[in-house]
Amino acid sequence: MKKVNKFRYQNFSVLERTPTSPAALEHCLNDLMYNSTTCRAKVEMVNPTTGEYRIVLQGTLDYWDEPKNPVNQ
Repeated sequence: MKKVNKFRYQNFSVLERTPTSPAALEHCLNDLMYNSTTCRAKVEMVNPTTGEYRIVLQGTLDYWDEPKNPVNQ
């Protein structure tokens, strides 16, 4: 069974690191969604010619402590 870590506010910067492996991104996104009270996805764009896609995730992170320096607020 895979261990799920608490997603902390500083982990948002990990999501934007490039390049990253699909496995590393999956792990980070799993932690984010598991620690959210709500989440949803919206497919903004799919290009069948190139295979490029854009998906937006939106949700509410479950609070277990207040951040010292909130990101993007």
